[in-house]
Amino acid sequence: MIKYIFSSKKTGKFRKSPLTNKHRVEFPKMVRDVIETSDLILEVLDARFIDKTRNIEMENFIKAQGKKLIYIINKVDLIDLNELKENYDFSELTPYIFFSGKSKVGRAKLRLMIKIEIKKMKISHAKSRVGVIGYPNTGKSTIINILSGKKGTYTSPEAGFTKAKHFIRFNKDIIIIDTPGVFQEKEHPELDIIALKKHAVIGIKIAEKIKEPDMVVAYLMRENPGLFESFYGVDANGDSEVLIEVLGRKRNFLKKGGKVDAVRMAKEILKDWQAEKIKMK
Repeated sequence: MIKYIFSSKKTGKFRKSPLTNKHRVEFPKMVRDVIETSDLILEVLDARFIDKTRNIEMENFIKAQGKKLIYIINKVDLIDLNELKENYDFSELTPYIFFSGKSKVGRAKLRLMIKIEIKKMKISHAKSRVGVIGYPNTGKSTIINILSGKKGTYTSPEAGFTKAKHFIRFNKDIIIIDTPGVFQEKEHPELDIIALKKHAVIGIKIAEKIKEPDMVVAYLMRENPGLFESFYGVDANGDSEVLIEVLGRKRNFLKKGGKVDAVRMAKEILKDWQAEKIKMK
């Protein structure tokens, strides 16, 4: 049984945390401005790490502004959706919608929900604004491109690719605003091993830039028993060192003296994880 990395009906409520952005600026002005000027806000979450990709302080700021917030549970193609529905308590996330950028699941429903919510507001200004927020690598830009029906904003596999606001036409009356990814103030991956693991796991820090990738692979294997062994066809019995050793020799990732280059092999494993090749189901 694969262990999901989120709070649930069985494990309890989410843990609240303060807010920051990728560059550690206190509540980024750009995102604050988007929230304040938008009529409707969409928060994009990764279905594999729902609680890890929530930004509670930002959500509180949105609600304090009297803004409507819709949660988009993205990347549902990477998990067992029935298991998620059974085990996760969605009472904190209403209204929400399941979405997949790859299979377009939820596209029609989300478009309809946006139109309905905007119509309810009876907005007087010329064009309504829908702001999109979320952690880096949750798929904000991809969702916007799907909603607009064309490539209105650039996407990249590297987290934090979006650096500025992008305005994309949803229809003649509604504009969507994309924003840079934002994570939380206490998360300093350069100093905090817990933050390092989290950012590596959810893809904020790309594999090539992780200093101790073997440690992150070990953490992932503990959190997802049997998943990596199944994907690579290696009987490692939960031991990351065994997995790295076997794969390193298979791929000839060797240093002088014939020793496996564990760092290089671990980074390759993390690349597969962050490229969403290893699915949690």
